[in-house]
This record gives sequence, structure tokens and C-alpha cells, in this order.
Amino acid sequence: METELKETSMEEELNAPLAQPPSDVVSEKPALPPPAPKTEPKVDDSKSLVVVEPSTPEPLVKKPSGGSIDRDIALAGFENEKKLSFVKAWEDSEKSKVENKAQKKLSTVTAWENSKKAALEAKLRKKEENLEKRKAEYGEKMKNKVAEIHKQAEEKRATVEAIRGEEILKAEETAAKYRATGKIPSKFLGCF
Repeated sequence: METELKETSMEEELNAPLAQPPSDVVSEKPALPPPAPKTEPKVDDSKSLVVVEPSTPEPLVKKPSGGSIDRDIALAGFENEKKLSFVKAWEDSEKSKVENKAQKKLSTVTAWENSKKAALEAKLRKKEENLEKRKAEYGEKMKNKVAEIHKQAEEKRATVEAIRGEEILKAEETAAKYRATGKIPSKFLGCF
């Protein structure tokens, strides 16, 4: 009797229907290579956020049972993949918008910097031109003063030469007078 019980329990186990797969099991799909990541210029920003890609769970092995359940599982997996694809596209779009906005702002800042530099350089050149002009004017004034001083010196020299000539002539006339009269000049022997 004991052997009969064992045989019937074994038959019941063998004849038992296979378990239905759970509804959250993802059907197996052919593996597609992941899209090539876009190469973006690396920015060293220690405060930037790191985006961690959610890891996709490994698909469970589908048991061959056939039917609408498998189709529903496949559709659910497809819908999930479609959502993830849309999220990834949105993320890429947002990143590109942020990059474009940052580039536009950077170019605006660069243009502002260049215009300010150009304005300062123009101002510096104008100041230098004014200084050169003032230097030239001052140099011209100094040359005129030097010429005036030279002219005054020449006039004074001419006056001194004229006085000297007059005094020499006077001395010669006085000497001729003393010779003619035979007298000795009194100033010559001033100590007697």
C-alpha cells in the first residue's frame, strides 16, 4: 500500500500543469548593440551632477507556453523600451539646449570683453596721441625760448662789442691828444 501511495503521488506531480509565468516577466528580445555615445567636450566641473543610467534588469527566460500572456508581456516590454527611448531622446535634447545656451552666453561674454578691450585700447591711443601732441608743442615752446635767449645773448654781445669799440676809440683819441700836447695822462700815475 505504501508503494501505491508513492506511485500515485508521483503521477500527480507529473500530470500537474506547468506554472503560468508571472505577468511582470519581460520576454526575451534579440540583443541590439547600444547606440554609440556622443562625444562631448570634457568639462572639468567638480560640482557637476553625475547621471547614473538605470540598469536594465536581465530578461528572464521565457517558458514556452504560448498565448496572449506572452504577447502582453512582449507589448509591456516594448512599451517600457519605447518610454526609455523617449526619455533618452528628451534628455539628449535638453542637454543640447543647455550646451547651445551656454555657448551663446560664452560668445556674448567674449564679444563684450573684446569690445571693452578695443574701447580701452582706443582710449589709450588717443591719450598717447594727446601726450605726443603736447610733447611736440612743449618742445616747440622750448626751442622758441632757446632761440629767444640766443637772440638776447647776441644783442648783449653786440652791445658789449659796441661799447668796447667806443672805449677803444676814446682811448686812442685821448692817447693821440696826449701825444700831441706832450702831457702825461693823470690817471696813469694815479698814486702820485
